[in-house]
Amino acid sequence: MNAHARLVHDYEAGIGVPASEITHSPDPGSNLAATLPVWSLAAGSVAAVAAAANRLRDAHGLAPVPHRIDPERITAAFSSDSLLRANGRPVSMFADLSGFFPTFDGWVRTHANYPHHRTRLLAALGLPEDAPLDLAVAHIAMSRASDIEDNAAAAGAIAVQVRTEDEWAASPQAHAAASGPVVAMEPRQDRAGAQFRSDATPFQPLRGVRVLDMTRVIAGPVATRTLALLGAEVLRVDPPWLPEIPWQYADTCQGKHSAVVDLRAQSAVFHDLLASADVLVSGYRPGALEHAGLTTAVRPGLVHGRVSAWGESGPWGARRGFDSIVQAATGISILEGAPSVPGALPAQALDHASGYLLAAGVIDALAARTYDGIGRDVRVSLARTASWLLTHPARTLQHSPATAPNPELTVRHGALVTAAPALAEYPDYAWPAPQFGTGAPAWPVRTR
Repeated sequence: MNAHARLVHDYEAGIGVPASEITHSPDPGSNLAATLPVWSLAAGSVAAVAAAANRLRDAHGLAPVPHRIDPERITAAFSSDSLLRANGRPVSMFADLSGFFPTFDGWVRTHANYPHHRTRLLAALGLPEDAPLDLAVAHIAMSRASDIEDNAAAAGAIAVQVRTEDEWAASPQAHAAASGPVVAMEPRQDRAGAQFRSDATPFQPLRGVRVLDMTRVIAGPVATRTLALLGAEVLRVDPPWLPEIPWQYADTCQGKHSAVVDLRAQSAVFHDLLASADVLVSGYRPGALEHAGLTTAVRPGLVHGRVSAWGESGPWGARRGFDSIVQAATGISILEGAPSVPGALPAQALDHASGYLLAAGVIDALAARTYDGIGRDVRVSLARTASWLLTHPARTLQHSPATAPNPELTVRHGALVTAAPALAEYPDYAWPAPQFGTGAPAWPVRTR
């Protein structure tokens, strides 16, 4: 069966890896031990990438590459933030106003790692930008969790009420987020007028494919980092007015190029880049690109990969969110902790898994395009990935604490140490993350 015939791939059923594909390990999920089946999600999402890559190889007439599921490599990649070292020092993942805070009637979880998110959160609390942490905490403690959630959404800040899974399941936003496949793929009407370039080789089946990366944080960058690992030319474009978290960028921008472009004032640059791109991967909320005057219609046959927190429909479709926030809102935090003290998954698993699943969907869309030239939209959301975890029948109520990932499964480039790729066939990414924004907003010249 060719890649085109297998386009409608059941990723949800495919999350779950045959034992024959797992390298020997006494406890493959120990690094991701949790009540919910995090190891199955992690291994299945990585296996989805490997399988999609082989379908693309088949489309190009190349022999498949045998792949193996290496539990230690996968769990290290999913826990990459705990392995990252800069000048020998670990990173601090969350800012002081990011985390769980008790309220008058329960708990909220906030996210204020970026300065503009912190400013908005303080404004939603009715506090000045320079308010000290203890004042914010006291204000949260005297407020109702639902009020904080509503005020944050209105202010463009990020805070959610910590819910049980039943409370989440009864909400309209949960029904919207859980609808549709884990990886949604829809063909568009546009069709490429000519065969897209391909210099595919067995270990670089995406060689020659151009990917415009407009994502940040973890899920989207993990997807594009994976495409770069498989040979794609990935150009990440960031706006000059948004700061970036250095460790996050260093961890997820390996193998890419980086440029800064003011898309509001330089829309022509964006359209020039897009006119010769094969893939666009975006992490903006629905309609944000169009609101900025940008259109993806300039490239017939484009594969547009999109990642969001809550999906693109329903009452929360336009809201901001991150992995930790989705865990808190959907009931995962209560399951991994307790109603009295919420907890969290042992890694940012919703982010990482969604990133690998998005990469797999993009690869399958590229494989299909070699037959029909049709452009496709590929979508994932953190909340849809969360719903897979929550509805899976396998739960381990009594489990040992998650163990630390193996520090030997890292690569070093100067003073920076990062996790090795999750795909066991690749010892490292093509190059470490370049200095942020120092590249030209143009496709690099191809060398053979």
